[in-house]
Parts: sequence; C-alpha cells; structure tokens
Amino acid sequence: MTSTPQPTSLDPEIAARLKRSADGLVPAIAQQYDTGEVLMLGWMDDEALHRTLTTGRCTYWSRSRQEYWVKGDTSGHFQWVKSVALDCDADTVLVKVDQVGAACHTGARTCFDADVLLKDADSGVPASDQ
Repeated sequence: MTSTPQPTSLDPEIAARLKRSADGLVPAIAQQYDTGEVLMLGWMDDEALHRTLTTGRCTYWSRSRQEYWVKGDTSGHFQWVKSVALDCDADTVLVKVDQVGAACHTGARTCFDADVLLKDADSGVPASDQ
C-alpha cells in the first residue's frame, strides 16, 4: 500500500475524523458482540472501513499480501458485523461481530489465547482506589 490516497467511498465526515498511521491504516479490533471476547486485530484503510460499514462483513487490508480480504471468504470463519465504533482519539476501530468459527489464522477461537503473559493477577491497586 502506498501513502498516496486511494479512491474510496467512505463517508467524507468519517474519513476526516480518522487518524491513520503513516501507511494510511487504522487498527481494527474485532470483539464478539455478546460476550465481549476480544478475537483479533486487523488493519483497515478507508476503503476497508467503508466495505465493513456497508456489507455487514469485516474487510481488512492485508499488509503482507497488499490486498483486501473479507474475513471468512477463504476460511469459512465469518465475522458478521453488529456495530462499528471509533475510540476517543479516532485512531482505532472497534468492530463488534458475531464470529462463526475461529477468528485466528492458526485455527484458534481468538488470537489472544496462546501466549498469555499474565493471568488473574492481583492488580496491586487497593479496592478503594479502583
């Protein structure tokens, strides 16, 4: 992907709000809509976000393949879009989805199960300060 703006149909008001990386991308977090389970992180440019907003299926930009991919087209593990939101800085997209099958390319339900660095630890913060 080049830094040259690509033609897109994304609503100009949304496009104007987005804070993109130097390569024109924003991180997109996919979360299971009913359980809150964090499934994966992908990347979207304006066109991928437009497609996600208008088709009801998650579309990402593959940085390695330099092409768009729709989750489930090759794997059968679909992400049906329930809602899409920007974070407070407009530099990250949260897509709440109904995940069918594995979200991770390894075949795991999520991309965050295999390498847990800390689990159920005491935060060290007194309950009165939480």
